[in-house]
Amino acid sequence: MAVHETISHPKNGGDAPATLGLDLALQGGGSHGAFTWGVLDRLLEDDGLHFSGVSGTSAGALNAAVMASGYKKGGRDGARAALTEFWRDVSRSGSIFSPFSAGQAHSLSDNFKLDKLPGYQWMSSFFRSFSPYEFNPLNLNPLRDVLRRHVDEDAVHASGLRLFITATSVTTGQARVFTGRDITVDVLLASACLPFLFQAVHIDGEPYWDGGYTGNPAIYPLIYQTAALDILLVRINPLVREGTPTRSEEIMDRLSEITFNASLMSEMRAISFVSRLVREGKLDPGRYKDLRLHMVADDEGLGPYGANSKFNTDRAFLEDLFALGRTAATSWLKKHRADIGVKSTLDVDREFLRGPKKHKPA
Repeated sequence: MAVHETISHPKNGGDAPATLGLDLALQGGGSHGAFTWGVLDRLLEDDGLHFSGVSGTSAGALNAAVMASGYKKGGRDGARAALTEFWRDVSRSGSIFSPFSAGQAHSLSDNFKLDKLPGYQWMSSFFRSFSPYEFNPLNLNPLRDVLRRHVDEDAVHASGLRLFITATSVTTGQARVFTGRDITVDVLLASACLPFLFQAVHIDGEPYWDGGYTGNPAIYPLIYQTAALDILLVRINPLVREGTPTRSEEIMDRLSEITFNASLMSEMRAISFVSRLVREGKLDPGRYKDLRLHMVADDEGLGPYGANSKFNTDRAFLEDLFALGRTAATSWLKKHRADIGVKSTLDVDREFLRGPKKHKPA
């Protein structure tokens, strides 16, 4: 059965341990998911970290499934190797996150921004004028072939990692979180399906779009379906982007970022409220969790690339993002490794409630 919004909250207590390692929450963001590849690569080097559950959306879902598939076959080293091969395949396969080819971006000196490429404005206007049912009637999706090469569904189901993959129901507009044996290549495609670029993915007769609209990523399955109290968010979408966009493409890009961050901000605010009430003794700690939240992010490093660079699959660009992710994870581990299981290192109020400012890797 897939996990839905209505999930009963299990009580803590009895013989169950207070924590079972570290949960991961992986955001989506097209090729910027290569930043998360770097973060995971570094975290997997630490034998003392044990992942209990992983919630992922879009590129975060792809990273989670590839990692689980590799982990089942070769442990931590197998997971790292699987992620590396996946992202290298993405760079070879071209237009994975968009029908627009970004092959020329390697020659750009302006932070791999695709709007500098000849014809980008025309192509972008084309995709907004015609639906994928019109310009891609055969529903060709190169990502499907890439996933089939790198995701073994049986291995994912048997990996021991609890995955939660979010997609958005076109019919109801609500999040559906798939877990267990419900996770398939089609579910991953649904989680990464941008409706202006690809046809909706049908699962059990229902159409689905990108999960980022309703959960980027969804945090609540980690609260209700795992015993861990520590959640590490890998955030790749900036909460703050300086300046006012003036061109139509820039406006649409920023609107997409705001939309894809909205559900996360809402969940974080709810978590902060509940945790405060638990600490103040106003809620039963046996029924509600006082979570320890952590975050790896690098707005300063990722921000200059621009939202449209999320469609760029050039290998040099992906490797730059990978290096940023590894550096950010290394910095976070150095500062906060000892805090796992002890206290939160993410100030939710500062980051999500009071208009956070850009910050260096943490």
